[in-house]
Amino acid sequence: MTDSYRTVPGRGEARFEVRGSEFIGHVAPATTVEAAEAFVDAVREEYADATHNVPAYRVRADPFREYASDDGEPSGSAGDPALNVLQQRDIENVVAVVTRYYGGTNLGVGGLASAYSRAVKEGVDDAGVVEEVPHEQFTVTVAYDDSGTVRSLLESAGVEFEADYEAEVVFEVRVPTVEGSELRDRIRSATSGRAAIELA
Repeated sequence: MTDSYRTVPGRGEARFEVRGSEFIGHVAPATTVEAAEAFVDAVREEYADATHNVPAYRVRADPFREYASDDGEPSGSAGDPALNVLQQRDIENVVAVVTRYYGGTNLGVGGLASAYSRAVKEGVDDAGVVEEVPHEQFTVTVAYDDSGTVRSLLESAGVEFEADYEAEVVFEVRVPTVEGSELRDRIRSATSGRAAIELA
């Protein structure tokens, strides 16, 4: 998947009450299913006393993964409306959990669907939405003699990197996926093949 996509750059939160029930929408970026599940678990732990913690996520895995659960609410009243917001906003690599503290009044399926989707909408609005390009990471290990060449090449390419000067010099490079292969070829030819390159 090399095309750009929309996601949230960080965490967002929304809180409101509907007829006595408190709803808290939590939204966060997640680049893997494991990261999405870990966020869901963390919210469930933090709000263990809540009546419901309803999760929904969309992750650009291979194959693409979408997941939602009603977490004990009436079927179709919570998880699907939450996921639906992420689909309508066309956001990926994102996880949402809506926490509900029951306030004593039943909201009905329509009222619940409206509240759960609102919690995700407002959580996404709080986090903001950005256009993201898929990145990949690799390391370049070279002798000191070649380190200046590699460093200036990376700087002129405008990519993110960190350099670690030990017995040899190790560059940790983060680059848009579409540019990775060409950049590695340039490093190889600039160092006459002396650079050891490893994909993360």
